[in-house]
Amino acid sequence: MKLHQQAKLNHLSFPTVNVAETAAFFEKYLGCEVVAAGQHCLLKRNGFDIVLEHIEDNVEPVWPGNFHFGLEVDTLEDLQTLYQEFLDGGVRMETGIFNNTRGSRFFCRAPGGVLIEINTRADMQQDQWRKLF
Repeated sequence: MKLHQQAKLNHLSFPTVNVAETAAFFEKYLGCEVVAAGQHCLLKRNGFDIVLEHIEDNVEPVWPGNFHFGLEVDTLEDLQTLYQEFLDGGVRMETGIFNNTRGSRFFCRAPGGVLIEINTRADMQQDQWRKLF
């Protein structure tokens, strides 16, 4: 196996104007463990790191068009529960829950502006997608 094929995704790094607020969001809603805090922050989740980097100019980053990362839950009920938790917590919602041929999902924004997709494939409508996941 070639060396580049062995490399695994190590971390994501997100700029934010408020590291503490963004870290609290990832901890509360996405189950991340805050392992280092200060001007920058390291979060851990399932063997994966998220680095939150403080922006000095205090201007929220502008993310390209549909740039986002996605998380998947097991059931439509899980998706609905998380959606309601986000709404009740005042999270900036970009969509309601909707279904496309790959299952149900919604989009929201974390503090700092990064777009997050939460989805389930439990109610996938077309068998053509099942073989891909």
